[in-house]
Amino acid sequence: MPPANLNSESVKIDVHDSLEAVGPDAWDALHARSRLRSPFLAWTWQRPWVEVFGEGRRLELRRVVDGAGRLLALLPLVEVGPDRWLLTGGSDVSDYLDLIALPDREEEAWAALLGARAGDRATWELHAVPAASPTVTAMPALAAAVGLAVETPVEERCPILDLPDSWEALLASLSRKHRHELTRKLRRFEREAPEARLAWASAPADVEARLDAFLALHRRSREGKAKFMDARMERFFRRAIPALAARGGARLAFLDLPEGPIASFVTLEWDGTVGLYNSGFHPERAGLSPGLVLLAHVIRDAIARGRRRFDFLRGEERYKYEFGPIPEAVHAVTIGARA
Repeated sequence: MPPANLNSESVKIDVHDSLEAVGPDAWDALHARSRLRSPFLAWTWQRPWVEVFGEGRRLELRRVVDGAGRLLALLPLVEVGPDRWLLTGGSDVSDYLDLIALPDREEEAWAALLGARAGDRATWELHAVPAASPTVTAMPALAAAVGLAVETPVEERCPILDLPDSWEALLASLSRKHRHELTRKLRRFEREAPEARLAWASAPADVEARLDAFLALHRRSREGKAKFMDARMERFFRRAIPALAARGGARLAFLDLPEGPIASFVTLEWDGTVGLYNSGFHPERAGLSPGLVLLAHVIRDAIARGRRRFDFLRGEERYKYEFGPIPEAVHAVTIGARA
Protein backbone atom coordinates (compact mmCIF):
# COMPACT_ATOMS: atom_id res chain seq x y z
CA MET A 1 0.00 0.00 0.00
CA PRO A 2 1.59 3.36 -0.95
CA PRO A 3 1.79 6.07 1.71
CA ALA A 4 -1.33 8.20 2.06
CA ASN A 5 -0.39 11.83 2.78
CA LEU A 6 -2.73 13.85 4.99
CA ASN A 7 -1.86 17.49 5.66
CA SER A 8 -2.64 19.54 8.76
CA GLU A 9 -1.71 23.12 9.55
CA SER A 10 1.76 22.49 10.97
CA VAL A 11 2.58 18.82 10.47
CA LYS A 12 2.12 16.07 7.93
CA ILE A 13 0.81 12.55 8.48
CA ASP A 14 1.66 9.60 6.27
CA VAL A 15 0.26 6.10 6.63
CA HIS A 16 2.21 2.92 5.85
CA ASP A 17 1.47 -0.79 6.08
CA SER A 18 4.79 -1.86 7.62
CA LEU A 19 6.94 -0.94 10.62
CA GLU A 20 9.89 -0.99 8.25
CA ALA A 21 8.65 2.33 6.87
CA VAL A 22 10.38 3.75 9.93
CA GLY A 23 12.92 1.04 10.75
CA PRO A 24 14.65 0.20 14.02
CA ASP A 25 17.10 3.10 14.19
CA ALA A 26 14.58 5.93 13.72
CA TRP A 27 12.01 4.10 15.84
CA ASP A 28 14.31 3.66 18.81
CA ALA A 29 15.72 7.18 18.47
CA LEU A 30 12.19 8.56 18.86
CA HIS A 31 11.40 6.12 21.67
CA ALA A 32 14.57 7.11 23.54
CA ARG A 33 13.48 10.77 23.51
CA SER A 34 9.83 10.12 24.40
CA ARG A 35 8.19 10.65 27.76
CA LEU A 36 7.38 6.93 28.17
CA ARG A 37 10.50 4.85 27.52
CA SER A 38 9.11 1.51 28.59
CA PRO A 39 10.51 -1.54 26.75
CA PHE A 40 7.00 -2.36 25.52
CA LEU A 41 7.28 0.50 23.01
CA ALA A 42 10.80 -0.35 21.81
CA TRP A 43 11.40 -1.85 18.37
CA THR A 44 12.70 -5.04 20.00
CA TRP A 45 9.25 -5.59 21.55
CA GLN A 46 6.97 -4.09 18.93
CA ARG A 47 8.48 -5.87 15.93
CA PRO A 48 8.11 -9.41 17.37
CA TRP A 49 4.59 -8.53 18.56
CA VAL A 50 3.55 -7.56 15.03
CA GLU A 51 5.23 -10.65 13.58
CA VAL A 52 3.46 -13.01 15.98
CA PHE A 53 0.13 -11.42 16.92
CA GLY A 54 -0.37 -9.24 13.86
CA GLU A 55 0.27 -12.03 11.38
CA GLY A 56 -2.33 -11.95 8.61
CA ARG A 57 -3.83 -8.66 9.81
CA ARG A 58 -3.72 -5.22 8.23
CA LEU A 59 -1.27 -2.81 9.79
CA GLU A 60 -1.42 0.97 9.61
CA LEU A 61 1.57 2.89 10.85
CA ARG A 62 0.81 6.59 11.15
CA ARG A 63 3.90 8.80 11.12
CA VAL A 64 3.66 12.41 12.23
CA VAL A 65 6.42 14.62 10.83
CA ASP A 66 7.03 18.37 10.89
CA GLY A 67 7.53 20.62 7.88
CA ALA A 68 11.21 19.72 7.71
CA GLY A 69 10.44 15.99 7.70
CA ARG A 70 11.53 15.40 11.31
CA LEU A 71 9.71 12.52 13.02
CA LEU A 72 7.45 13.76 15.82
CA ALA A 73 5.28 10.75 16.63
CA LEU A 74 4.30 7.20 15.71
CA LEU A 75 0.92 5.51 16.08
CA PRO A 76 1.05 1.86 14.91
CA LEU A 77 -2.36 0.15 14.71
CA VAL A 78 -3.41 -3.36 13.70
CA GLU A 79 -6.90 -4.25 12.47
CA VAL A 80 -8.75 -6.57 14.85
CA GLY A 81 -12.26 -6.40 13.40
CA PRO A 82 -14.51 -4.40 11.09
CA ASP A 83 -13.62 -0.75 11.73
CA ARG A 84 -11.66 -1.72 14.87
CA TRP A 85 -7.97 -1.00 15.25
CA LEU A 86 -5.73 -1.92 18.18
CA LEU A 87 -2.51 -0.18 19.19
CA THR A 88 0.30 -2.65 18.54
CA GLY A 89 1.50 -4.30 21.71
CA GLY A 90 -2.01 -5.50 22.42
CA SER A 91 -3.75 -5.74 25.74
CA ASP A 92 -2.33 -8.86 27.36
CA VAL A 93 1.46 -8.84 26.94
CA SER A 94 2.39 -5.14 27.24
CA ASP A 95 2.09 -3.26 30.52
CA TYR A 96 2.67 0.32 29.31
CA LEU A 97 1.67 1.55 25.85
CA ASP A 98 0.99 4.93 24.27
CA LEU A 99 1.54 7.14 21.28
CA ILE A 100 5.31 7.32 20.77
CA ALA A 101 6.10 11.02 20.56
CA LEU A 102 8.62 13.69 21.35
CA PRO A 103 7.95 15.21 24.77
CA ASP A 104 5.81 18.35 24.64
CA ARG A 105 4.74 17.50 21.08
CA GLU A 106 2.13 14.90 22.05
CA GLU A 107 -0.85 17.26 21.90
CA GLU A 108 0.25 18.62 18.54
CA ALA A 109 0.63 15.10 17.20
CA TRP A 110 -2.75 14.00 18.56
CA ALA A 111 -4.46 17.07 17.10
CA ALA A 112 -3.11 16.19 13.66
CA LEU A 113 -3.95 12.49 13.96
CA LEU A 114 -7.50 13.17 15.16
CA GLY A 115 -8.15 15.90 12.64
CA ALA A 116 -7.03 13.65 9.81
CA ARG A 117 -9.49 10.93 10.81
CA ALA A 118 -12.43 13.08 11.97
CA GLY A 119 -14.79 11.63 9.35
CA ASP A 120 -13.59 8.05 9.83
CA ARG A 121 -16.04 5.66 11.53
CA ALA A 122 -13.30 3.34 12.79
CA THR A 123 -12.59 2.81 16.48
CA TRP A 124 -9.04 2.99 17.82
CA GLU A 125 -8.22 1.07 21.02
CA LEU A 126 -5.17 1.87 23.14
CA HIS A 127 -4.51 -0.20 26.23
CA ALA A 128 -2.28 0.28 29.28
CA VAL A 129 -1.85 4.04 28.86
CA PRO A 130 -0.36 5.66 32.01
CA ALA A 131 -2.64 8.08 33.85
CA ALA A 132 -0.22 11.00 33.48
CA SER A 133 0.04 10.66 29.70
CA PRO A 134 -1.32 13.48 27.51
CA THR A 135 -3.29 10.71 25.79
CA VAL A 136 -5.40 10.54 28.96
CA THR A 137 -5.16 14.14 30.21
CA ALA A 138 -5.36 16.19 27.02
CA MET A 139 -6.34 14.10 24.02
CA PRO A 140 -10.07 13.67 24.90
CA ALA A 141 -10.67 17.43 24.58
CA LEU A 142 -8.83 17.48 21.26
CA ALA A 143 -11.02 14.63 20.04
CA ALA A 144 -14.21 16.32 21.16
CA ALA A 145 -13.21 19.43 19.20
CA VAL A 146 -13.34 17.44 15.96
CA GLY A 147 -16.49 15.51 16.81
CA LEU A 148 -14.95 12.29 18.11
CA ALA A 149 -15.92 10.40 21.27
CA VAL A 150 -13.31 9.18 23.72
CA GLU A 151 -13.53 6.91 26.75
CA THR A 152 -10.64 6.59 29.21
CA PRO A 153 -11.62 4.21 32.04
CA VAL A 154 -9.01 2.88 34.43
CA GLU A 155 -7.99 -0.52 33.10
CA GLU A 156 -5.64 -1.76 35.82
CA ARG A 157 -3.12 -0.52 38.35
CA CYS A 158 0.62 -1.05 38.61
CA PRO A 159 2.03 -1.18 42.16
CA ILE A 160 5.29 0.77 42.16
CA LEU A 161 7.92 0.84 44.88
CA ASP A 162 10.43 3.66 45.28
CA LEU A 163 13.63 1.90 46.32
CA PRO A 164 15.70 3.15 49.26
CA ASP A 165 19.48 2.99 49.49
CA SER A 166 19.61 -0.35 51.30
CA TRP A 167 17.66 -3.54 51.87
CA GLU A 168 17.67 -2.79 55.60
CA ALA A 169 16.00 0.57 54.95
CA LEU A 170 13.30 -1.17 52.90
CA LEU A 171 12.63 -3.66 55.69
CA ALA A 172 12.43 -0.81 58.19
CA SER A 173 9.83 0.93 56.02
CA LEU A 174 7.45 -2.05 56.06
CA SER A 175 4.66 -2.48 58.53
CA ARG A 176 5.54 -4.64 61.51
CA LYS A 177 3.26 -7.40 60.21
CA HIS A 178 4.73 -7.47 56.70
CA ARG A 179 8.32 -7.23 57.99
CA HIS A 180 7.73 -10.13 60.38
CA GLU A 181 6.09 -12.32 57.72
CA LEU A 182 8.77 -11.63 55.13
CA THR A 183 11.72 -12.29 57.43
CA ARG A 184 10.02 -15.41 58.81
CA LYS A 185 9.56 -16.88 55.32
CA LEU A 186 13.09 -16.00 54.28
CA ARG A 187 14.55 -17.69 57.36
CA ARG A 188 12.35 -20.75 56.94
CA PHE A 189 13.47 -21.10 53.32
CA GLU A 190 17.14 -20.85 54.31
CA ARG A 191 16.59 -23.45 57.00
CA GLU A 192 14.60 -25.94 54.91
CA ALA A 193 16.35 -25.47 51.55
CA PRO A 194 19.96 -24.61 52.41
CA GLU A 195 21.17 -25.99 49.06
CA ALA A 196 19.11 -23.45 47.06
CA ARG A 197 21.04 -20.99 44.92
CA LEU A 198 20.11 -17.71 43.24
CA ALA A 199 20.98 -17.68 39.53
CA TRP A 200 20.74 -14.98 36.88
CA ALA A 201 20.63 -15.12 33.09
CA SER A 202 21.43 -11.73 31.54
CA ALA A 203 23.38 -12.32 28.34
CA PRO A 204 21.19 -13.22 25.33
CA ALA A 205 22.74 -16.69 24.99
CA ASP A 206 22.16 -17.41 28.68
CA VAL A 207 18.58 -16.14 28.45
CA GLU A 208 17.91 -18.37 25.47
CA ALA A 209 19.48 -21.34 27.24
CA ARG A 210 17.26 -20.96 30.31
CA LEU A 211 14.00 -19.96 28.66
CA ASP A 212 12.91 -23.60 28.50
CA ALA A 213 13.22 -23.84 32.29
CA PHE A 214 11.26 -20.64 32.78
CA LEU A 215 8.50 -21.69 30.38
CA ALA A 216 8.16 -25.07 32.07
CA LEU A 217 7.81 -23.46 35.51
CA HIS A 218 5.42 -20.85 34.17
CA ARG A 219 3.08 -23.45 32.67
CA ARG A 220 3.32 -25.61 35.77
CA SER A 221 2.40 -22.79 38.16
CA ARG A 222 -1.34 -22.91 37.57
CA GLU A 223 -3.89 -23.69 34.90
CA GLY A 224 -4.43 -20.07 33.83
CA LYS A 225 -0.73 -19.59 33.09
CA ALA A 226 -0.61 -22.79 31.07
CA LYS A 227 -3.45 -21.47 28.89
CA PHE A 228 -1.75 -18.08 28.55
CA MET A 229 1.54 -19.62 27.41
CA ASP A 230 0.27 -21.23 24.23
CA ALA A 231 2.48 -21.91 21.19
CA ARG A 232 2.03 -18.40 19.82
CA MET A 233 2.86 -16.75 23.14
CA GLU A 234 5.95 -18.93 23.50
CA ARG A 235 7.07 -17.88 20.04
CA PHE A 236 6.75 -14.24 21.06
CA PHE A 237 8.68 -14.77 24.31
CA ARG A 238 11.49 -16.55 22.48
CA ARG A 239 11.86 -13.62 20.09
CA ALA A 240 11.31 -10.64 22.38
CA ILE A 241 13.04 -11.53 25.67
CA PRO A 242 16.50 -12.39 24.23
CA ALA A 243 16.28 -9.34 21.95
CA LEU A 244 15.67 -7.12 24.97
CA ALA A 245 18.45 -8.90 26.89
CA ALA A 246 20.86 -8.00 24.09
CA ARG A 247 20.16 -4.34 24.91
CA GLY A 248 20.39 -4.79 28.67
CA GLY A 249 16.63 -4.67 29.04
CA ALA A 250 15.72 -8.17 30.28
CA ARG A 251 17.00 -10.74 32.76
CA LEU A 252 15.87 -14.11 34.10
CA ALA A 253 16.14 -14.89 37.82
CA PHE A 254 15.97 -18.42 39.25
CA LEU A 255 15.94 -20.18 42.58
CA ASP A 256 17.76 -23.41 41.76
CA LEU A 257 17.85 -26.65 43.73
CA PRO A 258 20.10 -29.57 42.76
CA GLU A 259 17.12 -31.27 41.12
CA GLY A 260 16.09 -28.17 39.18
CA PRO A 261 14.63 -24.65 39.51
CA ILE A 262 11.64 -24.05 41.77
CA ALA A 263 10.94 -20.37 40.99
CA SER A 264 11.73 -17.96 38.18
CA PHE A 265 11.03 -14.38 37.09
CA VAL A 266 11.42 -12.44 33.89
CA THR A 267 12.43 -8.90 34.79
CA LEU A 268 12.62 -5.91 32.46
CA GLU A 269 14.77 -2.80 32.96
CA TRP A 270 14.54 0.82 31.81
CA ASP A 271 15.35 4.26 33.19
CA GLY A 272 16.55 3.05 36.59
CA THR A 273 13.48 0.83 36.94
CA VAL A 274 13.24 -2.93 37.37
CA GLY A 275 9.91 -4.37 36.26
CA LEU A 276 8.53 -7.73 37.40
CA TYR A 277 7.18 -8.99 34.09
CA ASN A 278 6.32 -12.67 34.50
CA SER A 279 6.82 -15.59 36.83
CA GLY A 280 6.74 -19.31 37.35
CA PHE A 281 7.13 -21.58 40.34
CA HIS A 282 7.00 -25.27 41.25
CA PRO A 283 3.57 -25.87 42.85
CA GLU A 284 4.83 -28.82 44.88
CA ARG A 285 7.24 -26.43 46.62
CA ALA A 286 4.59 -23.83 47.42
CA GLY A 287 4.98 -24.44 51.15
CA LEU A 288 8.45 -22.89 50.98
CA SER A 289 7.09 -19.67 49.41
CA PRO A 290 9.76 -19.79 46.68
CA GLY A 291 8.15 -17.01 44.65
CA LEU A 292 8.20 -14.57 47.55
CA VAL A 293 11.75 -15.58 48.49
CA LEU A 294 12.98 -15.04 44.93
CA LEU A 295 11.13 -11.73 44.72
CA ALA A 296 12.93 -10.54 47.85
CA HIS A 297 16.26 -11.45 46.23
CA VAL A 298 15.33 -9.63 43.01
CA ILE A 299 14.35 -6.46 44.88
CA ARG A 300 17.48 -6.64 47.01
CA ASP A 301 19.58 -7.01 43.86
CA ALA A 302 17.87 -3.97 42.30
CA ILE A 303 18.74 -1.90 45.36
CA ALA A 304 22.36 -3.14 45.32
CA ARG A 305 22.67 -2.10 41.65
CA GLY A 306 21.41 1.40 42.40
CA ARG A 307 18.02 1.10 40.72
CA ARG A 308 15.51 3.67 41.98
CA ARG A 309 12.14 2.04 41.27
CA PHE A 310 10.70 -1.44 41.35
CA ASP A 311 7.60 -1.76 39.19
CA PHE A 312 5.37 -4.78 39.82
CA LEU A 313 3.60 -3.94 36.54
CA ARG A 314 -0.08 -4.57 35.89
CA GLY A 315 -2.10 -6.48 38.45
CA GLU A 316 -2.70 -6.02 42.15
CA GLU A 317 -2.00 -9.49 43.50
CA ARG A 318 -1.76 -9.48 47.27
CA TYR A 319 1.87 -10.61 47.47
CA LYS A 320 3.03 -7.44 45.69
CA TYR A 321 1.73 -5.25 48.50
CA GLU A 322 3.84 -7.01 51.11
CA PHE A 323 6.66 -4.69 49.98
CA GLY A 324 4.69 -1.45 50.38
CA PRO A 325 4.28 -0.18 46.80
CA ILE A 326 1.91 2.59 45.69
CA PRO A 327 -0.53 1.75 42.85
CA GLU A 328 -0.53 3.87 39.69
CA ALA A 329 -3.39 3.56 37.18
CA VAL A 330 -3.20 2.70 33.51
CA HIS A 331 -6.14 3.42 31.24
CA ALA A 332 -7.93 1.82 28.31
CA VAL A 333 -8.45 4.60 25.75
CA THR A 334 -11.07 4.20 23.04
CA ILE A 335 -11.44 6.75 20.23
CA GLY A 336 -14.42 6.52 17.92
CA ALA A 337 -17.09 8.40 16.04
CA ARG A 338 -19.69 10.15 18.16
CA ALA A 339 -22.96 8.22 18.22
